[in-house]
Amino acid sequence: MATIKPPTNPESDPRVKAVFDDIRATRKTDFVNNLWRALAFNPALLESTWAEVKQVMATPSHLDPLTKELIYVAVSIANSCSYCVHSHTAAARAKGMTDEQHAELLAIVSLAAKTNHLANGLQLPLDAAFDAGAAA
Repeated sequence: MATIKPPTNPESDPRVKAVFDDIRATRKTDFVNNLWRALAFNPALLESTWAEVKQVMATPSHLDPLTKELIYVAVSIANSCSYCVHSHTAAARAKGMTDEQHAELLAIVSLAAKTNHLANGLQLPLDAAFDAGAAA
């Protein structure tokens, strides 16, 4: 259940329409998902969030698009964001993720969660070899 009521006709606001048009053009689709529709309740928040998402996820960089989506899925699982798990799993599949890659991703996420909890529970001191700020 949403915590805000999305605007009935969000594109009547020219700022929202401009962002939605850019989403459609960038993603090469007519689909604007519920996250963006909900954020339309505040055009400034919509604009800034889309600008950041576009810069990180849609701009060519050192990471390929599938890797970016896999990272997004992993972080979304860790943050318990069901919406983002679903939307970025779909995006990863659209960028070529196979069932085998998905299974491996889930195995890595679950292993990381386990060892993170173990290390946290044991309150281990950091190895000097892992401390980038330590004197060599």
